[in-house]
Amino acid sequence: MTQLHLDQAQIDRARISARRIARQVFDDMAQFTTTTVERATLRLLGVDGVDENYVPLPNRVVEHLQAQGLLQFGAATLLAGAMQEHGYTAQQVAEAVAQGTLTLTRPKDEAAARQAAEAQARSRCAHIAGQRAHRDEKIHTLGEGQAPWLYLIVATGNIYEDVAQARAAAEQGADIIAVIRSTGQSLLDYVPFGATTEGFGGTYATQENFRLMRAALDEVGAKVGRYIRLTNYCSGLCMPEIAAMGAMERLDMMLNDSMYGIIFRDINMKRTFIDQFFSRMVNAYAGIIINTGEDNYLTTADAYEAAHTVLASQLINEQFAELSGLTPAQMGLGHAFEIHPELENGFLWELAHAQLVRQVFPDASLKYMPPTKHMTGNIFKGHVQDTLFNIVSTVTQQNIHLLGMMTEAIHTPFIQDRFLAIQNAKYVFGTMKDLHSEIEFKRGGLIEQRAQAVLAETEAMLAQIETMGLPTAIGKGMFAEISRTPTGGKGLDGVIPKADSYYNPFPHLMLPNTLRDRPQRSEALSSTDLGAIHA
Repeated sequence: MTQLHLDQAQIDRARISARRIARQVFDDMAQFTTTTVERATLRLLGVDGVDENYVPLPNRVVEHLQAQGLLQFGAATLLAGAMQEHGYTAQQVAEAVAQGTLTLTRPKDEAAARQAAEAQARSRCAHIAGQRAHRDEKIHTLGEGQAPWLYLIVATGNIYEDVAQARAAAEQGADIIAVIRSTGQSLLDYVPFGATTEGFGGTYATQENFRLMRAALDEVGAKVGRYIRLTNYCSGLCMPEIAAMGAMERLDMMLNDSMYGIIFRDINMKRTFIDQFFSRMVNAYAGIIINTGEDNYLTTADAYEAAHTVLASQLINEQFAELSGLTPAQMGLGHAFEIHPELENGFLWELAHAQLVRQVFPDASLKYMPPTKHMTGNIFKGHVQDTLFNIVSTVTQQNIHLLGMMTEAIHTPFIQDRFLAIQNAKYVFGTMKDLHSEIEFKRGGLIEQRAQAVLAETEAMLAQIETMGLPTAIGKGMFAEISRTPTGGKGLDGVIPKADSYYNPFPHLMLPNTLRDRPQRSEALSSTDLGAIHA
């Protein structure tokens, strides 16, 4: 396709700054774990269910370990030690702790307990690897939709009604079904259990709900002759646990941003930075595509003036993702069509921004979001805005296309609203299928100049953040014009300093060899690092 003339050295410098920023945060956070990382570890080791008061057993065990002053050593070794000593399964240990009949202690033979924890973890990783292989086989057998994949949401609050709407959307042409999460779930410090029917503004993310929707999409996928992907929200205070559940139930995509919870949900930044690393590691191992949340910046900041903050955040998100083992194909970096429709040449600026992102991340699975901020309830104008969005998406070869709804800002979409959105996108994608390879951007024209200007602002912003550090940058409101502090927000009490003998088997088993033994302190990037950036 035609390319904008961009300075590759400038892109490289911006990426190097982003890499140093991400590494510094990782190094600072590597000495901590969190309550939800340990709960996710328990879930990955086989703990599930609730007690008689419907408190999830992973919460009960972690609270028990905190009360005993043991969580700093890691839940895996303590659980495995009890399994060895009493001949229990992981689930039986959790149930006994919840019933008050078992008190966990440090194992007498810690080396043997670690070996047992690793063996249990290997078995559970084999299940996740099997789910990933099953997905690959289904895609090979059934095929999949052509990119841009059509991404549609369901959000009734009732998982069974969601299933009915998801089936209809897939039969109408959707390639991806996203189950919107119930309002406020990101602030719950536990994961609800079982099938749910009473969510508000969405449906609770639970492992049973994941299983029900996955089974339904497999069934309708076989009917329509293509694999239908399933998306949910891996964010909030339970980010690692939801990643674990999604990996076990073969979800295909997860909304999994490194800063969204900090900025938009006021979750403590330490908690978020630690949790995002572990959750993305699980998603990477499971073959899940993450979706980042830069589109949200443009709901609070001006889409034209703040365009560079989107690209800067994408570059930081890319580097955090690499540290967790995600490949470019698993990076659904987000951006959005949100420039005010009355701005002169607004379509040109949208095209410039989308093409810039495409060229900076040529191998990423970019996720393009529709107009929402400037949708007024005028459904006819809204349908036109969505059409322009569809044109930009196909011309710039986006990968994941969240369909715009003409009834945005009026109500949760009806089935017929989704049908019209699908028909609109199919018409544009079909009638303009090869337009991207037939046109050229004018050298030195408005579109190219705009992209170059945004890139220059991005490089300058990242250089500034590299100097001050990401926490300070967030504190100054450099993203989305919202300020947060390192000690503020929800969940700081769940951040736990690791003991010297802390152990968790999953990073060793899930991370690629090149990332397992990386240095724990940031350093100047070597020629090898630079080669990796270009690769």
